[in-house]
Amino acid sequence: MPPQKPGDATTSPSSSTPLKPGDAAPAFTLTDQDGKRVSLADFRGGPVLVYFYPRADTPGCTVQACSIRDTKRELAKAGLRAVGISPDVPDDQKRFDAKFTLGFPLLSDPDHRVAEAYGAWGEKTSFGKKTTGIIRSSFLVGGDGRILAAWRPVKPEETVPRALEAAALQEVK
Repeated sequence: MPPQKPGDATTSPSSSTPLKPGDAAPAFTLTDQDGKRVSLADFRGGPVLVYFYPRADTPGCTVQACSIRDTKRELAKAGLRAVGISPDVPDDQKRFDAKFTLGFPLLSDPDHRVAEAYGAWGEKTSFGKKTTGIIRSSFLVGGDGRILAAWRPVKPEETVPRALEAAALQEVK
């Protein structure tokens, strides 16, 4: 097996099989809005909310990101950190972060390899039209790198409440 290149996703045995609790979370290393490389391994030792969103600075994505920003204390109290992933380039992520003062990593997955590894890329229907793209999804990944909970699809306003509920049930602190 060739060595993994930065940005490559480690894929699960079947990319068509949705990730479920207990599965190993696919590893990733992507560039954030500040040009820094961020890996899932950077969050080892504590739980992390990994969420996928279609496009920076669009209505649903803004609701989702701002809900994470606005519940930063509650998330921290539950022991959770958050990272958002979309196909946007880092400059677009930077503008999104600056405009809404988000304050957490927004990662660029322009070739959607990480989204595919998580089952967050595929066919969807939007406004009656079938397209291929990000399926808004979120995953609670434990400090051991295993999926604790998965939501696919997830509504923007449900991302934080579901993560907090799952964290309480898992006692992931």
